[in-house]
Amino acid sequence: MSNSVLDNPDRYGAVSRSLHWGMAVLFLIQFCSAAAHWGLPRENALREMLWGYHTDVGLTLFLLVFLRGAWGLANMSRRPTHPGALGRAAMAGHLAIYALMIIVPSVRVLAAAGGTRGLSFWGIEVLQPRGQEVTWMQIPAEWHGEMGWLLAALILGHAGIALFWHGSIKRDGTLQRMVG
Repeated sequence: MSNSVLDNPDRYGAVSRSLHWGMAVLFLIQFCSAAAHWGLPRENALREMLWGYHTDVGLTLFLLVFLRGAWGLANMSRRPTHPGALGRAAMAGHLAIYALMIIVPSVRVLAAAGGTRGLSFWGIEVLQPRGQEVTWMQIPAEWHGEMGWLLAALILGHAGIALFWHGSIKRDGTLQRMVG
C-alpha cells in the first residue's frame, strides 16, 4: 500500500485524514441538527429538515467510528508520537472522545431496540417496532442528549487545542500532520 495512504511518523495518511475530516463535517451537521431541534420552534422548516437526518447521520458516524478505530489500531505503530505528560493528556482526551462516540449512539440504538418506533437507517428498516416498550432499554437513552453535548464540548476543546496550542503557541506541526 502506498506510503501516502498509510500513517507514518511524520504525518497521518490519506485514509486517517479523510476519516478525521469527513467525520468532523458529519459531527458539525449532527450538532447543528441537535441545536436546531433544541433552539428553534417546532414548526420551523430548518429545524425539521435538519432533525430529519439526525438518526441517519448519527448511525453513519457510529459505523465510521468503528472503521476509524480499526484503521487507527492497524496504523498505531506507524503514527506520529506524542510523548510526555501532554501526550498522555492528549491520549486521555482522545479516549474520552472515542468512548462518547460509541456510548452516545449506543444508548439510542438500545432504546430503539426496545421501543415502539423501531429504527431505520437511510430508509432501510434495521430494527422493527415492538408492540410494547421495554422500559429498562429506554433508561440509558435519557442521557443521550447530555452525553451528546459533552461530546460536542470535548470536540470543541480538541479543535481549540489543535488550533491555538499546537497551531499558534507551540507551532509544532501537529495541524500539518492532520491536514496533509
